Amino acid sequence: MTSRPAAASPDLGVSLGPLRLKNPVMAASGTFGYGLELAGLCPPGALGAVITKGLSLEPWKGNPAPRIAEAAGGLLNAIGLENVGLAAFLEKSLGPLKATGATVGVNVLGRTPDDYAILSRTLSDTAADFIELNVSCPNLRHPGGLSLGSDPDALSRITAQSVKAAAGKPVVVKLPPLVTDVADLARRAEEAGATAISLINSLPGLSLDLETRRPSLGNGPGGLSGPPVKPLALRQVMLCSRAVSIPVIGLGGIMGHLDALEFIVAGATAVQVGTGILVDPTLPLSMIRDMSDWLSRRGLQDLGQLRGSLRL
Repeated sequence: MTSRPAAASPDLGVSLGPLRLKNPVMAASGTFGYGLELAGLCPPGALGAVITKGLSLEPWKGNPAPRIAEAAGGLLNAIGLENVGLAAFLEKSLGPLKATGATVGVNVLGRTPDDYAILSRTLSDTAADFIELNVSCPNLRHPGGLSLGSDPDALSRITAQSVKAAAGKPVVVKLPPLVTDVADLARRAEEAGATAISLINSLPGLSLDLETRRPSLGNGPGGLSGPPVKPLALRQVMLCSRAVSIPVIGLGGIMGHLDALEFIVAGATAVQVGTGILVDPTLPLSMIRDMSDWLSRRGLQDLGQLRGSLRL
């Protein structure tokens, strides 16, 4: 009596333009450090990609403490994009991170459009696999270029200059969450040459200490993340995925594989996990396993059979 061959595991691989990822689960910028801090709990090479903590041309000190406060069901943060600067990351972290087998996206930020072009030009000749342009952080006192993500013309200019400077390296544009027409911003990024877009960033918010009548965060306002933002994130991903032909990367309140699959049904090609990693650093690993099991139980061979299948 011959045994039946075991069914093949679903193919979780996804493509961002020319870049092929082994699975769609990424660590979001700002929640996985520079890629090695959590390696003992979550091997970077097991993920679809690791996106670094945002990097500027020179080191930034960030905002005054306290920088994190709990919100109902989520998290409010005002880190202020503290970082070591691009040169220090390239010297100390990129090589060891790539040695783990990780696909590495470098999140970059600046105060002027030229900053983004210089950062992209510098990264074009490195082992980084792609660049993510952060033009949408809500928690800086003097955001400069980071406020330009909501201006379609400025977004087009930053994207086009960065794509040219990147010299063929894929460029992902991280869009702001609260704008009049997010689909238009997505189209402008695509027309300017972006390989993919990612959204949403955290939402502007405020937490108060009733006794002192002061903000809970040293910066005052901050960025809201976690489960409370998921419904908005899903809607924005749906709108953008129907407006552009480039891949959309969804993030916002993903705390498990079912959340991730909802984003894929809404049209996302891949997802990023942020606050969920702060809750459980091993979460991306269980998500990958559980996603594969979920597809297998339904006889689905790959994520393409699910992507964009939302019925309205």
